[in-house]
Amino acid sequence: MKVTTDACLFGAWVAHQIKNEKISPETALDIGTGTGLLSLMVAQRNNLTADTIEIDESSWEQAKENIAASPWKDRINVFHGDARSSDLNKQYDIIFSNPPFYEKELKSDNPGRNTALHGSDLSFDDLMRLIHDNLSPEGLFFLLLPYKRRDELHPLLREHDLCLKEIVFVRQSVTHDYFRIMIKGKIRSEKCYEYFFDELSIWNELRQYTDEFKSLLREYYLYL
Repeated sequence: MKVTTDACLFGAWVAHQIKNEKISPETALDIGTGTGLLSLMVAQRNNLTADTIEIDESSWEQAKENIAASPWKDRINVFHGDARSSDLNKQYDIIFSNPPFYEKELKSDNPGRNTALHGSDLSFDDLMRLIHDNLSPEGLFFLLLPYKRRDELHPLLREHDLCLKEIVFVRQSVTHDYFRIMIKGKIRSEKCYEYFFDELSIWNELRQYTDEFKSLLREYYLYL
């Protein structure tokens, strides 16, 4: 699967959010790591150890290759398997995921693409359960989701005793509608009734990257 701009944006945003936290997280879990992109971006800016898990064998092999070639290979562990049945046996300070986007929608003829994009292997409900079971009491989780699935979010968060801290609505350009949401959350507590809203556009009206996008991605893109 090719690396997408919105995945790069999400990785940079997560790394930035972690960097600016008052706590210094030591451990992270990347659910459905794909090529390893998110863990690599987070490790570039934060001194933590990340466990990554990927169910698709070819993607797992690609993630292993990418991470082995990076300066952060000693801080990123790559596991092959189904996160739902894996015995992680620990709680993490940070959990992040760019999960399958679609459930009960038309699939392609490419099995790898279906695994990456469709939720028959990892549903939204599965993901919330995994986060609740493996996130430390003071930990944070981050998700990238399609904007059209926003209405599913709050009921599932409540069901799994999770809550939002921040949500960012993402547009491809200042003239487009929202198409992604980036979420920051935690285990539910008495302070779960207010959260921060923001929005971000990738392109401006001149088809150039916005200042907000460049600020986040400058440390990762060669020419910004």
